[in-house]
Amino acid sequence: MQVECRHISYRYPGASGAVFADIDVAIDTPGFHALFGTSGVGKTTLAKILSGQIGDFEGRIRYHEARRVLYTFNMERLPGWSSVKDHFARIADPSGGQRLDELVATFGIQACLASRFHRLSLGQQNRANLIRYLLQDFDVLVMDESLANVDELTREKIILKIKTMFPERGFVYISHNVAEVAKLCRQIIVLRSPDKQPQVVCIAGCDHRESGQPEPARLERVMLETVHAA
Repeated sequence: MQVECRHISYRYPGASGAVFADIDVAIDTPGFHALFGTSGVGKTTLAKILSGQIGDFEGRIRYHEARRVLYTFNMERLPGWSSVKDHFARIADPSGGQRLDELVATFGIQACLASRFHRLSLGQQNRANLIRYLLQDFDVLVMDESLANVDELTREKIILKIKTMFPERGFVYISHNVAEVAKLCRQIIVLRSPDKQPQVVCIAGCDHRESGQPEPARLERVMLETVHAA
């Protein structure tokens, strides 16, 4: 067990109703765990609660083997006066050069290293920012639509590489792409509006790896379960 949320309730300041009411969520194994649901159900709010960005909630969170939970989102920006390479150099362990080279090659941003962050496209910015977090010390990384501006094939390539490079780490992945989360995630945590019970439904995903492909019938079944749950 890495992160366990018990009896979490949360109300936005000034709101008449709670966005969560006594929900339980567990990130209990390494690998990718999706947060999925329609807009407005509180995926980002729960992600920020998990990572300590929001503290004024009811309930408790237990961090069993997760010493450090980081949160990154797709609109995060870096100061524009340094090159991408300089940003990486300030974070990366000097002994981690091979890891950095492998990430840069897989993410396809070799040509961007000498550029300032603000000159990159949104997709390039997303990829550079995610590498910045993967170079840090973490046990669980929350990825709040961190690859939203990256094309689907490249996203899958990146996620498969992350699984290979970080087999003992946990990832909480927020995406609106049901096919993507069904194929690539081992657990799909579906959040629903407070008027639906239960408010959280957990579905086993296909957890696709670099070798082979998930059985089409199973993938379709997981997608249908996820859509119906949402």
